[in-house]
Amino acid sequence: MQISENGFIFSDKKELLKLDSIHRYLSLESYWAKNIPFETVQRSIEHSLCFGIYKDDLQVGFARWVTDRATFAWLCDVYIEAPYRGQGLSKKLMSFMIFHPDLQGLRRYQLATSDAHGLYEQFGFTSLQNPETHMGIVVPDVYQDLA
Repeated sequence: MQISENGFIFSDKKELLKLDSIHRYLSLESYWAKNIPFETVQRSIEHSLCFGIYKDDLQVGFARWVTDRATFAWLCDVYIEAPYRGQGLSKKLMSFMIFHPDLQGLRRYQLATSDAHGLYEQFGFTSLQNPETHMGIVVPDVYQDLA
């Protein structure tokens, strides 16, 4: 799938992704994946449903869903490059992704965010119901330990 709007291209085509740009952002600018190795980013993209936003020859945004495309999808690694924020690109990207054919009819869509609750609430995300039933293993600073 691919659409163009206001000079931006929104696409789910992995061949358009600029791995160096994605790795740079995640490893240097994100709060959730500081120092993530390039190989880890590459492997995560290979096994996810990925989306990019492009302007001219630049990748200006990215997001990926970790999904079985049948019952569950986890949204992660969502970002818009700083010079392009405030133009509605996050909302357009969410609209493009949430209606993707491979993500229809799933039982659960999840994500974690420290600072974008307002964006995701516009698309139906809420705090977990019955959080006491959810469990996880969290390895804080895993990439810093590798550095």
